[in-house]
Amino acid sequence: MNVDELTFDEAGLIPAVVQDAVSKEVLTLAYMNKESLQKTIDTKETWFYSRSRQELWHKGETSGNKQQVTDIRYDCDSDALNVLVEPAGPACHKGDYSCFSRSLLSEEKQSADGRRFAIINELEQVIATREAEMPEGAYTTYLFTEGVDKILKKVGEEAGEVIIASKNRDHEELSWETADLLYHLLVLLREQKLPLDDVLRVLEERHRS
Repeated sequence: MNVDELTFDEAGLIPAVVQDAVSKEVLTLAYMNKESLQKTIDTKETWFYSRSRQELWHKGETSGNKQQVTDIRYDCDSDALNVLVEPAGPACHKGDYSCFSRSLLSEEKQSADGRRFAIINELEQVIATREAEMPEGAYTTYLFTEGVDKILKKVGEEAGEVIIASKNRDHEELSWETADLLYHLLVLLREQKLPLDDVLRVLEERHRS
C-alpha cells in the first residue's frame, strides 16, 4: 500500500499512535497529513501536522528529542497509523517520556497474572523513561551515561552474586541478587534496543518445539 491508498479525514489528516519499538509503551497521539507522512517515510524520523499551528513539524527539531522510525503500520480500515520508534528523548512537551502517564483505573483492576508480572512491565517502562529523560542523580542514568561496558560489568557482577547466593543456600540473599541481575539485564536490553518481547518469543518458541 502507498500513502494515497490510506483513508484521511475531511481535513486531510490521519491519527498516528506513536509507540516505543523496544518497551512497547505508547508515547503520544499525533496527526499526519500526506506530506508529513511521506517525509516520515523518506527520512525515517517522525513528522506531524500541527492542527493548532496548521503547519508541518519535525519532532525533535528544536528539542533534539527526535524519534527514529522502525516501522509504520496501519489498521484494518486504513484510517489510523501505529508508528514504532526509537526515541532519542522525551516524547511529551512537558518533558515526560510518554504523554500517557496517568491512569483512570486502579491497579486493583488488573488480573492475577497481570499483577504477578506487572513489576517487570513497570520496570521496563521506568528504564525507558530514565533513558529518555536522563534525570540527574538516578542510578539508571549513570549506567546509560557510562555506556555498555559498565552495564556489562554490572551484569557479570550480579550473575556472580547469584551464583554465590545459590551456593550459600540463602533464599533472601538469592532473591536480592536475582532482582539485581534482572534489573541490569533489562538495562542492557534497553541499551541494545532489544525488546523484552523478543526474548519472551524465543522462550515460547523453545517451549513449543
